Amino acid sequence: MTETEADTCRRYVVPALQLAGWDTDPHSIAEQRGITHGRIVPVGRGFLRKPPKRVDFLLRYRRDFPLAVVEAKARYKSAADAVQQARQYAEMLGLKFAYATNGPEIIEIDYFTGAETPRTSYPTPAELWSRYRAGAGLADDAAADRLLAPFNHGVNKDERYYQQSAINRIVEAILQGQRRMLVTLATGTGKTTVAFQVCWKLWNSRWNRDGAHRRPKILYLADRNVLVDQPKDGIFAAFGDARCKIESGEVVMGREIYFAIYQALAEDSSREGLFRAYPPDFFDLIIVDECHRGSARDDSSWRTILEHFSPAIQLGMTATPLREDNRDSYRYFGNPIYQYSLRQGIDDGFLAPYRVHRVVTEWDAAGWRPSQGDLDRYGREIPDGEYRTQDFERVIALRARTQAIAKHLDGFLRKTDRYAKTIIFCVDQEHASEMRQALAVLNRDMVAQHPDYICRVTADEGDIGRGHLSRFQDVETRTPTILTTSQLLTTGVDAPTCKNVVLARIVGSMSEFKQIIGRGTRVRDDYGKLWFNIIDYTGSATRLFADPAFDGEPARLTEEELNEAGDTVTETEILVEGAEEEPEPGEGEILEPPGEERRKFYFDGGQVAVAAHLVYELDPSGAQLRVVRYTEYAAESVRSLYPTSRALRAAWMDAAQRSAIVQRLAERGISFEQLAEAAQQPEADPFDLLCHLAFNAPLRTRRERAQQLRTRQPDIFTRFGPEGRAILEELLEKYAAHGEAEFVLPDVLKVPPISNHGQVADIIRLFGGADQLRAAVAELQEQLYVA
Repeated sequence: MTETEADTCRRYVVPALQLAGWDTDPHSIAEQRGITHGRIVPVGRGFLRKPPKRVDFLLRYRRDFPLAVVEAKARYKSAADAVQQARQYAEMLGLKFAYATNGPEIIEIDYFTGAETPRTSYPTPAELWSRYRAGAGLADDAAADRLLAPFNHGVNKDERYYQQSAINRIVEAILQGQRRMLVTLATGTGKTTVAFQVCWKLWNSRWNRDGAHRRPKILYLADRNVLVDQPKDGIFAAFGDARCKIESGEVVMGREIYFAIYQALAEDSSREGLFRAYPPDFFDLIIVDECHRGSARDDSSWRTILEHFSPAIQLGMTATPLREDNRDSYRYFGNPIYQYSLRQGIDDGFLAPYRVHRVVTEWDAAGWRPSQGDLDRYGREIPDGEYRTQDFERVIALRARTQAIAKHLDGFLRKTDRYAKTIIFCVDQEHASEMRQALAVLNRDMVAQHPDYICRVTADEGDIGRGHLSRFQDVETRTPTILTTSQLLTTGVDAPTCKNVVLARIVGSMSEFKQIIGRGTRVRDDYGKLWFNIIDYTGSATRLFADPAFDGEPARLTEEELNEAGDTVTETEILVEGAEEEPEPGEGEILEPPGEERRKFYFDGGQVAVAAHLVYELDPSGAQLRVVRYTEYAAESVRSLYPTSRALRAAWMDAAQRSAIVQRLAERGISFEQLAEAAQQPEADPFDLLCHLAFNAPLRTRRERAQQLRTRQPDIFTRFGPEGRAILEELLEKYAAHGEAEFVLPDVLKVPPISNHGQVADIIRLFGGADQLRAAVAELQEQLYVA
């Protein structure tokens, strides 16, 4: 019973693996390999990370090609006790072999055959690789060698486990002759990295469709310049002069890695498609990024391009799971050969959780109706009718609403961080311009310091807008801080430090919604970017979060009510568990129609206030979506740990167990500071607050508990002499005023009034030594909670 898992690994597993030949390559055995980063959990106004998941041993045939996991238990347990964990990790990593052991006993799990088999030793690397080839149907030696081609480790230090799985799964499918493939990876999880490494392995191993001794010709295809320029000039720069971009009507034949947008290749009534200048069998592989955006539709003009190059293997990449609005992509490319969802990314700690703020103006809540004879800014009479959120900025532009939204957002940034990078999605380019102007007026001080503090980035800005965007994406720059846009930034814009995603327009589809919120899902620990806000002025986020198909719940919901001036009147916090617009040719913006006829009315009068502000937060336990008050959620969490107040008290009296309780509640997202604020009980002792909320016990303040101790145990302070008694009295008073943080030794001894008794060493001598002082303070804390 004294042996641990570490003993099993050291005394049994490592020698057995070495005997089987797994130590011949320095990369063969990865011990205590971390595979996740640990989920980010909101705690009060801060966050913590849960411990990452680790496998005991990862067995790799090559550095970039793992074959199996080994999970160990202590010697006194059985190997069967490790089976479920071994299976869990093998399935996460997409491996076909797993081993469970307690040292002498070994159980092999073979996913090709479905068998669990006792063994007396581990297979050799060559044996396991041979079995993998047989199970995967890789009889051809050349194909097997290409699958083992190394990644490029100069551009990425280490691929995440799901990226490695996706890369190897794609290459294996290509080598097996699969013609069309689909990979679904949530926004922010590195689709570009996956695409690059697939190309790198195939290019360096000289794979091509006809088996000739040449490198493959690969086309990277998307619908926006930013989606091809970023990878071409970024990670794909490793290909050097093998790259080129097809543009400006120029036909280039002598390169190997091509980039293009559909619009550069497509045909229309005035021109023949440039794609016809290339033979149908010119490309070996076509990678279609953001393939859900229309190229696979039967009636899409872009579909002709894919059909022309039908001899090529075609790989579709998307961030959107199967839904009605992207069914064509799945029909064309087939079911995904690999998927990694937003929920998985948040659970693993690779993606940032988020708080959703639902803000409702009075006109969005009740509708807006013009008064008789109201004229717009161009002197046109506004048709009578009741206009709703879906009409705002499309049928009727309401300047007062735009200004109310701008004022609320400005107040939000002033309360949080005025340099927090923010993207505002507006209805169209004109709306984006109005929003930029309204915010600029409210932020004259910032604009005076930084002329590019607020910028519009739409198709109209061209290179200027792309310059703003490039600086916004740079983690080292503070400005531009706020970008207003409409459609241009919904897809493929990597902004690692974006902390606020603002919806000032209705988002019609789940596909687009996931793309938009993906602007904030990147995590950058080194820049303090662990979470982000979604500020929703149209109800899109809360409506789509309620969709059962959504797989990444919000972290917090707040509801804020605004008055006519745009000021917050009330704010309520609730804890929550658990038709896409086609881009126009070029850059995906909704452009103004030609001619002088305006497509909407512009009303510049009236006053509007924010009527409500809700905040949603993701339940850290990962349960299903539900709406509960923060205090109710905390009460349920306490009862799940301790069924009675007596059980909670017994644990709370012990300092070590008390720390464990605080940690376990923190991992569930519960902060005592925030809980006291939500319950409007700032003076309550944390223990009493928990008992009151969870078990309806009487609520006492810290001062009442301190006074009760003085009355019940008057002699607790007398045994250490007058000065020692005075120090303990002062400690108790500090607790009554500020809480248990005042019991931290030796820090509390260094501040008045206790520091007035002398240096730390002098105070320790008053109690007869450090151990005696610690014991006295521990007893003081324990006695506080006796009754």
